[in-house]
Amino acid sequence: MPDQRHWMSEALRQAEAAAAAGEVPIGAVVVAGAEIIAAAPNRTIRDVDPTAHCEIVALRAAARKLGNHRLIGAELYVTVEPCLMCAGAVVQARLQRVVFGCRDPKAGALGSLYDVGADVRLNHRFAVEGGVEEERCRALLQEFFRSLRQESGDRGQKPGARSQEPE
Repeated sequence: MPDQRHWMSEALRQAEAAAAAGEVPIGAVVVAGAEIIAAAPNRTIRDVDPTAHCEIVALRAAARKLGNHRLIGAELYVTVEPCLMCAGAVVQARLQRVVFGCRDPKAGALGSLYDVGADVRLNHRFAVEGGVEEERCRALLQEFFRSLRQESGDRGQKPGARSQEPE
């Protein structure tokens, strides 16, 4: 059975596809049992949709595939710690676990700014594990933002995007 590094490598492939399309390079896969049931790169620019984060796109595809808006027992692998919107979608989908690569100190909702997965006030809690393939995930983001700054000729101002370059 594949391990979490295998699944994160699949999420990294999605992140690379996002980067190739000019999107912030974050990717996600939804795993049920021992198979990927959905995968997605970030698509906010392509879809002209502020909610088209890879986690949301992947959860929508997984729900359609299973014919159920509840993804009980499924796991989400994502290259960067999910934001508050995406963490809320995980609660609604009733995922069992979220595994992410690198933290997002400016928008992360699974330990950095908030801890949605463990919040007892919510009607669903889920396991969270961070740091899987962390260096690879961080390096992909850093290279993307470095390239953007070089292309724009502006080294002092970070582009306005969902997640800023990790520190």
